[in-house]
Amino acid sequence: MTSPRLVIVTGLSGAGKTQAVRCLEDLGFFCVDNLPPMLINKFAELCAQAKGISRIALVIDVRGGEFFASLFEVLAELKRQQINYEILFLEASNETLVRRFKESRRPHPLSTSGEILAGIEEERQRLQELRGYAHKIIDTSNLTVAQLKEEITNLYGDGEGTTSRLAITFVSFGYKYGIPLDADLVIDVRFLPNPHYEADLKPLTGLDARVRDYVFGKPQTAEFMDRLVGLLDFLIPYYTKEGKSTLTIAVGCTGGKHRSVALVDHLGELFKQNGYRVAVRHRDVWRGHNLAGEQLVI
Repeated sequence: MTSPRLVIVTGLSGAGKTQAVRCLEDLGFFCVDNLPPMLINKFAELCAQAKGISRIALVIDVRGGEFFASLFEVLAELKRQQINYEILFLEASNETLVRRFKESRRPHPLSTSGEILAGIEEERQRLQELRGYAHKIIDTSNLTVAQLKEEITNLYGDGEGTTSRLAITFVSFGYKYGIPLDADLVIDVRFLPNPHYEADLKPLTGLDARVRDYVFGKPQTAEFMDRLVGLLDFLIPYYTKEGKSTLTIAVGCTGGKHRSVALVDHLGELFKQNGYRVAVRHRDVWRGHNLAGEQLVI
């Protein structure tokens, strides 16, 4: 009897668990929301015996109340029974979560006094230990629905047309807004000539051909990319050998609008052509604009 693939989706309220599970359903996962942890083992056994259920996604969060406290015992039992599982933990900044709750006009599940921030901080503290168990952490603060879906698909899709089980996410970002919390590797490209100081390129982004031509037209860019790709070609097989299933590579410039965007787009396309499962995310390219796409809602 082969155990189905088990993904436990958890994290902060308002961080996008509902959207993540919808995406997993689209990928063919059998999804159950708010299952009491003490029933996970039995549920996994039943699914293993059933025909046609090879992938399961379970949403576990603080709504389970006192049941939630038993989760760590359940995880230990799953390990003893050699039932493989993966924990996907979703989070977002306090500012983002407060905004999402206000926009939805829904109360936070732990906010007894009606103060959203107090509920968020209480939940963050309760989930801190579980966060340390996570196989993958996604910060959704600056993600659109489409970007989250792409990341989930990259992590848990079948990977048709690829030759590697390692899922690589390339992220462009601006140092002025902070380094992505989920980054495994951080590449600083602020040494490259900046299109921001070219009057005709300043209002554009690294998604525009003129900006890409400017960035890649510099000799130091060509040399840097050769060295970076060589480094990644060297590192990735070792990460794979160690059993790493996801790799997030963050490339940053000053504002996350020009240089890093152009380079990340190029890297994503290159490694996709080389048979890797690739997702590309431009975290800060639309900051200050109303063009970021459909935002995550709760």
